[in-house]
Formats: sequence, structure tokens, C-alpha cells
Amino acid sequence: MGLLDIFRTKKEIAVRRQDKRSYAAAATGRLFADFVANTLSADSEIRPALRPVRDRCRDVARNNDYAARYLQMVTTNVVGSTGVRTQVRGRNADKSLDTVGNLIIERNFDKWGARGICTMDGKMSWLDCQKMFINNIARDGECLVRFVETKENPYGFALQFIESDYLDEQYNMKATANANEIRMGVEINEFGRPVAYWLLENHPGNTIYGKTATVKRIRVPAEEILHLFIADRSGQTRGFPWMATALTRLKMLDGYEEAELVAARTAASKMGFFTSPDGDGYSGVDMEDYNTPIMEASPGTFEQLPKGMNFVPFDPQHPVSAFAEFEKAVLRGIASGLGVSYVSLANNLEGVSYSSIRQGTMEDRDHYRVLQQFMIEHFIDPIYKKWLTMAMATGAIPLPITKFDKFADNLVYRARGWNWVDPQREINAHVIGLQNGIITMQDIAANYGRDVEEVFEQIQAEGELATQYGIKTAFQPFGQKLPATPLVDGENGSIQGD
Repeated sequence: MGLLDIFRTKKEIAVRRQDKRSYAAAATGRLFADFVANTLSADSEIRPALRPVRDRCRDVARNNDYAARYLQMVTTNVVGSTGVRTQVRGRNADKSLDTVGNLIIERNFDKWGARGICTMDGKMSWLDCQKMFINNIARDGECLVRFVETKENPYGFALQFIESDYLDEQYNMKATANANEIRMGVEINEFGRPVAYWLLENHPGNTIYGKTATVKRIRVPAEEILHLFIADRSGQTRGFPWMATALTRLKMLDGYEEAELVAARTAASKMGFFTSPDGDGYSGVDMEDYNTPIMEASPGTFEQLPKGMNFVPFDPQHPVSAFAEFEKAVLRGIASGLGVSYVSLANNLEGVSYSSIRQGTMEDRDHYRVLQQFMIEHFIDPIYKKWLTMAMATGAIPLPITKFDKFADNLVYRARGWNWVDPQREINAHVIGLQNGIITMQDIAANYGRDVEEVFEQIQAEGELATQYGIKTAFQPFGQKLPATPLVDGENGSIQGD
């Protein structure tokens, strides 16, 4: 019992003891005095911080090597060199593949995805659109894409990418009896579903033609806009930059490296000062700006100083010996905040073993697969279905609109795959997995971003091509490799070919 417990009731003492037995993280006192938390909603936290954090993320993306490397890693691993491919798998009434219809859809989607057709500005291809999406959402935390019905291409449909700055986070309005609520430029109904987006007519940071005196907004229905972000909390209306947690370390490490670099350059100069007990000035051999005497030193030469003049060296020791280890420690924290491995972010393979690099690589790839699936579900699939609707409605595809469900619901998206860390070990593991029925050929093909049917078709085509040119290949895929058995003629017992 504490000294002051004599002034408390038994109930108060019991409650106080119960509080002590609760979560330690909820304790108060001098050790937690700087642990400030709040109970604000997701939107209340995001609104004042969104613009400054987004602007700072853009700044480090322009000027910080590691931030630029992170965006490059995300774009390269999520999108890759070919992007996500759409494979239509529509089937006939007898469950067979509608090969002709599927091919028509795929070829027309590829034509629409050519540069100059799929976007209203005519500058991007479908692959460029995928890269723009993942780059925007990784740097800004959200991406805005507008569906535009147009006559600029035969499919009557194109995309318009809109920077998130146009969605004014300062535009907020409480819900009334006959109106929806507007949160940070997003108009939502009573269930939080977006109804419309209030976009600024001009970019708030566009200073090329001067700033406009008045702020004008355009209300765009939600069905015309893809507002894409990964929500961290329920009820969240706007996305937040992914680099937010690592932003402080990125900026501080950048400043620290700059200071060490300047200090190392200064240390390499080996400068010094001339002092005199009686205050006599040193004439030097030349004059710098502001008439400051200087002496230029050359290798292997010494100068005799005047009587009473001493030389005091200025010899800072930089970079310090702990610089490399300290930088690694900070970069590990940054990599954790960005969701990638330190080895990949820092481009540092020093002391890395096969097991460690495989473990880190596999974790990275699992993270990228999550982002690939998000991109497919929230970006690629809605755009494909909107394109198919417009392409059938305009007659650009010679198929009736009644076939929409057949080609919209039966398709496969193939994202990029990755090469193995150690191909021989991985392939042997897959062979064992196939033999024991643990995995399938489709599982293996998917790791390369391919479809097993596509693999079989290619093998068949190569076999037919080899036969056409009279070439006998030295391998035959699939099945157990058995020694060759001679064919015996049943009549005379001779071996065929003799």
C-alpha cells in the first residue's frame, strides 16, 4: 500500500491497482511524456498533413537518390518491361474456348493500348499508363484517372491522368438534410461511398501564366473517375504517401551525407593558419578577395616563414570511421518503412549469402505481388471493362453487346514474373514438386508471368517449325527421361534401321 492510499477508499485503491495491471503501453509518466497520441478520425489526421507530406515526398523523389531508387524498384517490379497482359478466355456453349472471339478482343485491346490512342493527351501507351499509375500512387499516395468518351479514336474511349493536387483537400462541407458531405474534395453519401469529385479548374501550383484570382471547381460524377489509393483505416477518403514514415530519415540522412562530404573535402585540402605573437601581418605570396593574404603550397616544397611567425594546421578527420555503419543502420530503417529489403534499396551485396539474399528477395517479391494484385483489381480491370463496353457500343469490335459478359468475366491478367535467384536449385525443386503432385505446370508458368497454355502452344509451334526444316531437337520436354529402346522387326528379329 502506498503512503497516500490511507486517504483513498478501498474501491479507489482497487481501481488504481487494476490500472497498474493494464497495458504498459498505456502508462503515463516521465518516460511517456513525449508520446503524444490522439483519437482523431483518419480524415481529420490526413487533411492538414496531406499537402505538405505529398510535396516533401515529391521533393525527395527529385533530389534524393534512395527515394528515386525506391520508385524505380516499385515500377520495375510491379509493372516490368511488358506490363500486365490481358488474356481473354471466353467460352462457347459447349465449354470450348472461343478462340476467334478471344483473339479479336485481345488484338483490339492491344491496338487501343498503342501510344497516342489510349490517353487523351496522345503521349502514352497502355504500358506507360501502368507505370504512371504505380509511380503516382507510390509517391503521392493516390492516383486520379478520368474516363473520357471521345471521338478521337475508333473505340470511343480514352484515359486522362489528373494530379491529386486538383482534388482540393481544403474543400470540405458538412452534410445537410438534402445534400451529401464533401470531404477534402470528395463528395460522399451517408455510407461513405463517393458520389462525385470536385476538381479545381487549374492546378494550384501552376505559375507559368500567373495565379488565378478566383478558385473554380468542377463537379465530376464518381462513375467517370478512378480514385485509387490503399486505405489504412476504415472511413478514409484520401490516400496518403507511402514514403511518409521514411521521409524524416531520408531527409536527415541526405543532410548528414552532405555534411560528411563537405567535411571530407575540407579535410582533404589540409589547410592551416599563420599566427604571430607580436601581431605582425603575413604578406603571403598572393591576395584573395577582400585583400586576405594567402600562400599556395605545391608538392615537395616548403616556404620559410618570417621571424616570429608560426603555422597552425587545420586538419579535420573526415569521414569518421563510424560513418559507413551508421549509414547502414539508418538505411535499414528507411527500407523497413518503404517495405523493401535493405540490400535492394542500398544496392549493397556486401557479405550477402545465398540464403539471406533469397529470403530477402522472396519477401520483396511477395510485397510486389500484393501491389500487382491491387493494380489489377482497382486499375486494370475497371479500365478494361469500360473499354470493352465502349468498343462494343461503338461497333469498333464486330461482336454484339450481348456477348459482353462472356468476354468481360472470363479473362486472366498476367503480371510480370521474376527470374530465380539460383535457377538450378529452383528448377530441381519444381521438378520434385511436379512429381509429387504438390504444384502444377500452371503454378510454375505463373512465376514467369506466363500461362501454361501459352507455353504448350509455343512448344508445339517450335516442334512443328523444327519438323518443317528437317531439324531433330536433342530434347523432349515433360515425362520421365528413359534410355532409347530399339524397334525390333517382328518377322525376322532384325533391328529396324539396319
